[in-house]
Amino acid sequence: MISEFYGNTKKIIEYRFAMSVRNEILNWIEQEKDQIIRFLQDFIKAKSPNPPGDTVLAAQKISDLLNKHNAPIRFVSPQPNMPNLIGSINGPSEGRHLVLNGHIDVFPVSENAKNEGWITPPWSGKIINNKIYGRGSTDMKCGTSASIWTYIILNYFKNSIRGKLTLTCVSDEETFGPWGARWLMENEPDVLGDCCLNGEPSSPFTIRYAEKGLLWLTFKIQTDGSHGAYTHLSKSATRIAANLIKRLESLEDLELEISEDLLEAQKSAASHFDKGMGVGAAEIAPKVTLNIGTINGGLKNNMVPSDCIFEADIRLPIGSKVEQIEREISNILEDFPEASMEKNMLNPPSHCSPDGDMMQILQNNVDALKGFKPAPVVSLGGTDARLWRYKNIPAYVYGPAPTGMGSINENVPVEDYLHVVRTHALSAFDYLS
Repeated sequence: MISEFYGNTKKIIEYRFAMSVRNEILNWIEQEKDQIIRFLQDFIKAKSPNPPGDTVLAAQKISDLLNKHNAPIRFVSPQPNMPNLIGSINGPSEGRHLVLNGHIDVFPVSENAKNEGWITPPWSGKIINNKIYGRGSTDMKCGTSASIWTYIILNYFKNSIRGKLTLTCVSDEETFGPWGARWLMENEPDVLGDCCLNGEPSSPFTIRYAEKGLLWLTFKIQTDGSHGAYTHLSKSATRIAANLIKRLESLEDLELEISEDLLEAQKSAASHFDKGMGVGAAEIAPKVTLNIGTINGGLKNNMVPSDCIFEADIRLPIGSKVEQIEREISNILEDFPEASMEKNMLNPPSHCSPDGDMMQILQNNVDALKGFKPAPVVSLGGTDARLWRYKNIPAYVYGPAPTGMGSINENVPVEDYLHVVRTHALSAFDYLS
């Protein structure tokens, strides 16, 4: 009885202490929110489009901020113009290891952006109607900033955590390149950890525990070609390409061998899929999707084209077998002897538990901050979080809504940004306390 009494008393003391620190974290964010907002604006102004992928200026912004707050950081640069930043802090006692991950590079902007509907220059970081505008504001300088501030905050409170917190700010993500998180996973064991928290766009209403895979293919069609009036002398490479694309569309109706529990988890979150990613997201999440990203063929209108090249972006549902989909593509190609195929990239689908510790921590914190629990969903697009899942390390994504992501007038509401910072800081503390 005595040991049970003291055990319960210890738990009560630890709980009260944790709640006290959580309040201090929220107070710190409130007191420093002007600095937190200003950093994201400056971060957006530091251009880092990929391609070409030069992130030196933006990485220096991060380093300057971390040095200002005496948070340990180091550069790891397998490519000089694509630096990655890594830092770790340790609590006074052993515990779990949480990794924060975000990327520095962003989508490029058209040279004619001023004429394409931007209401402010795309690298301005300007606040209009309480929204921060600019390329990368959503994808993903908001989420990366949340990771950076979480790391800074917990460095101030490191005597109140157990275990280890690691920050990774990486380059070369937008093109799935080899010099960012992929390189770190292979060369820096500090980045592995027991769990990864990422701030890619997800919407405040969803937490991503999984993501669809991608298969990028290039198809080339070659024929003899001829004069445009002499269609009897040669098949048209462009018409063959059109027929091949039509056949590839059948992949979207392919019956897949996916476990019932994964399908049921996606069905139960259907309304949240659509709320976070647009109406129709829930329908395509458990299916193969096909996008023909580029197509090029022919030289002149009165010539039967002798060649055509197109690129296909095929997304693979979680739980699906890559081999089944590749086998179906090979079967289709057998009917098109003039066509050849090259595999450019394969990132298999990935998932971790939709009920893991970090999922529950994130849900509880959002519920406390906003009054609702975000739903577990599958990401339609790719993120670096998959790399942790490939190593059986749970990885969760919670970030802002994808407003204007990769499009004009990309923006993040100021309050949504601060909400992501609060959620990440509290969740990291909870995981390590």
